[in-house]
Amino acid sequence: MSDAGNRRAGGSRRRGPRRPVRDQARNAAFDVVRAVGERDAYANLLLPRLLRDRGIKGRDAALATELAYGTLRGLGTYDAIIEMCSDRAPDPDVLDALRLGAHQLLRMRVPPHAAVGTTVDLVRLRIGAGAAKFVNAVLRKIGSRTIEEWLPIVAPDAADDPVGHLAVAHGHPRWIVSAFRDALGGPDEMPALLEADNARPLVTLVARPGRSSVAELEKSGAAPGRYSPYAAYLREGDPGQIAAVAETRAAVQDEASQLVALALTRVPVEGDGEERWLDLCAGPGGKAGLLDAIAVHGDQAGIDLGEPGAFAGGARLLAADLQHHRARLVHQTTRDAWVVTADGTEPAWREGAFDRVMLDAPCTGLGALRRRPEARWRRDPAGIGDLGKLQRRLLGTALDAVRPGGVVAYVTCSPHLAETRVVVGDVVTRRKDAEQLDARAFLPGVDGLGEGPHAQFWPHRHGTDAMFLALLRKRH
Repeated sequence: MSDAGNRRAGGSRRRGPRRPVRDQARNAAFDVVRAVGERDAYANLLLPRLLRDRGIKGRDAALATELAYGTLRGLGTYDAIIEMCSDRAPDPDVLDALRLGAHQLLRMRVPPHAAVGTTVDLVRLRIGAGAAKFVNAVLRKIGSRTIEEWLPIVAPDAADDPVGHLAVAHGHPRWIVSAFRDALGGPDEMPALLEADNARPLVTLVARPGRSSVAELEKSGAAPGRYSPYAAYLREGDPGQIAAVAETRAAVQDEASQLVALALTRVPVEGDGEERWLDLCAGPGGKAGLLDAIAVHGDQAGIDLGEPGAFAGGARLLAADLQHHRARLVHQTTRDAWVVTADGTEPAWREGAFDRVMLDAPCTGLGALRRRPEARWRRDPAGIGDLGKLQRRLLGTALDAVRPGGVVAYVTCSPHLAETRVVVGDVVTRRKDAEQLDARAFLPGVDGLGEGPHAQFWPHRHGTDAMFLALLRKRH
């Protein structure tokens, strides 16, 4: 039979639509974005489990991670562009696919034909042929311009509405942009902050003193941290595969989180004998794990802050959390601490029982948006008032729990003024037995923490979460 006859008989592979191929990385990213939208799933918890269960590793795992997290960070920007390029509102599953395609076209080094083709294949496989045609048409319009060309079209004019422009250009809700600008004290650093908030953070490890060391973590491919003497950066690989992490001698912990715990231990307090420490809201246990190690083994970094210098060891930590499952996580990550399930607003301990108290207060978590990409769209400013009431109450019970001469660390993973300076200022004004110390004095070698007496970390300045620290001493 001739070639023409073969083609007439259906022998040519070009006949009919191309069969879509299941792309493991893009399917995984799609499932994560869908789960976030459908059932408020947490991407940072779901994606690692999904990659493990499906055996997705190496470059495919990295692609899935960038696709899922990058898409979730940029939802506001991508939705504005999609709306410009679509003649109707897409169904939720189609919209999520368009967002994935837009991220590849506008902010990844994926060739345009591949970004469009793989997304269309995904939609044809998971949703249907009709939706695939629609997605193909919309993505071709999106790909006709670069992100730099799209932003002047979809974002408000920077001169007329600077906050609105930054919100769309950098994929943050408007109220969060306003809160960050207020906390920074002006607009100058805002683009750098928002860009850093959208960058994928390094995995930061902590070598718990007396149990591990940075040198041990270096042997597993990590590099020493910039500020904390116990920090190491892991640029690639699974931290769970490192022996020290698997054995809870080390852990994943942001560098600012390490430093605020260290600062609490470095404030001089008077007294002899074993100190008693309290972590009031300890779950899931990052700061408690480091405090527990220092309490037993001391601050082995050898940083001298004057008399009495770095804490030499000889303390016992009580770690408490309201939620039992979080208290169990604390139990799993500590060695020598007492761990209890208890309500910090209704203390189960007597007043003045502790020398040092860590209060890592419940907050909006705006300081960790780079690690929880969907959180910026999930948070509601209406809840800040209730959080503020809880934060004030907890800080009051923390001050009740510490003895005269002892110290309290008030910490939030949020720079929002209503959760930080305002809360501390209100409590210190109301209570005559509390004085605020200059927290920066106990963070040697760290610049850019603000005018004091509190300390504010920032992603664009320090490469850490935007964590706030205030240190309060209880007067005699």
